[in-house]
Amino acid sequence: MLRKILFSMAPLLAAFAPPESSAQDLGDKAASIALPGIAFTRSLNGAAENAKISDGKLTLTSAAKRDNFRDPNGKLSSNTAPVLLAEVDNKKPFTLTARITPTFLETYDAGALYIWVKDDLWLKMAMEMDERKRTRMVTVRTTGTSDDNNHDVVTAKTVYMKISSDTHTVGFYYALDRKNWQLIRLFKNDYPARIWLGVSAQSPLGNGTSAMFEELSLTQTSIADFRLGE
Repeated sequence: MLRKILFSMAPLLAAFAPPESSAQDLGDKAASIALPGIAFTRSLNGAAENAKISDGKLTLTSAAKRDNFRDPNGKLSSNTAPVLLAEVDNKKPFTLTARITPTFLETYDAGALYIWVKDDLWLKMAMEMDERKRTRMVTVRTTGTSDDNNHDVVTAKTVYMKISSDTHTVGFYYALDRKNWQLIRLFKNDYPARIWLGVSAQSPLGNGTSAMFEELSLTQTSIADFRLGE
């Protein structure tokens, strides 16, 4: 897969890139970032320090060479992307919704929503630039190692994303108008009672990027139809 080839070239590419943020920026810290529809209380990899809020919009910046991905071949394990997280009671239904506008500069630049348990147990839904410089929806499910699923190509600059669970099933959806939701992934909710939902930006091969999140909403309710996302 081209992703693997590009990652194998990462050390060479890094030699010609500006220095990355220091290791001190990495790690797991408490946070206090509140918007009308959600409050983030946990920050991974310097997310809180790289977040700005203006008029109810959250802009999250990723430094160079930041990503979360654990390659199935075992050669790559990166947990460096900035992620802001809000705790959720997974014994109850939940729905996380956001309008996301990433800035695309390099392959795999993305803005994303997360379900997070720990470094090797998480799920990501992203609007991402692929190897051919097309923008598409991507999902990654990590249980020890990561799968990598490329979904629809999207020509719009902005999409709505939604993650919803009724405690038994989890669905990932996107829409261009927040009305006509497209299902891109459906799976069993077999995650712990205490999980985290969040937002992220990433720049695995580039020199950094950002993503803007609007209309953020986290509720303890579920959609009614997991096929239609409504």
